[in-house]
Amino acid sequence: MDMNWISFFGWILLPQVGGVLGGVVAAKQIKTWYDKLLKPAWHPPNAIFGPVWTILYLFMGIASYLIARDGQGPFRTLALTFYFIQLFLNWSWTSIVFVFHQLGAALVILLILFINIFICVLQFWQINSYASMLLVPYLIWVGFASALAMSIWQLNSPYAQSPPRRQRPAPDPYQQ
Repeated sequence: MDMNWISFFGWILLPQVGGVLGGVVAAKQIKTWYDKLLKPAWHPPNAIFGPVWTILYLFMGIASYLIARDGQGPFRTLALTFYFIQLFLNWSWTSIVFVFHQLGAALVILLILFINIFICVLQFWQINSYASMLLVPYLIWVGFASALAMSIWQLNSPYAQSPPRRQRPAPDPYQQ
């Protein structure tokens, strides 16, 4: 097998392996903990998350391969550094949510991840515009996930305040 194909499959498999491990970690917690959390009406069905992440990890793998193949010198090093940072943040998020149940910390991780992916998109664009565009759906999904995480955190926070209730005006004793 040609070394380019081995490299290609290695770059593709790397994010997928982390995704599978994260799925294994999350699977039990989804049924025993996550399903019991309050969620907004616009929360997608749980069955959507696996296929979406599989596709996004595939795009990430292809994009990283293109950067590894086409990049040179410090541009390549910087782009791949941001790529590996975002990959670490992505994988960390699963444990923070599903192992440690830290919704606030997970939200912070997602916001940092979003910024890091945005930087990745810009860095990748300098080397290969197709690789950069492959990360755009991921950026959009993490933006959505951040909004969802914020909503779930707010709904389940022990410090969450219920919406203010409108007081009924006191009846006017002079009016009949």
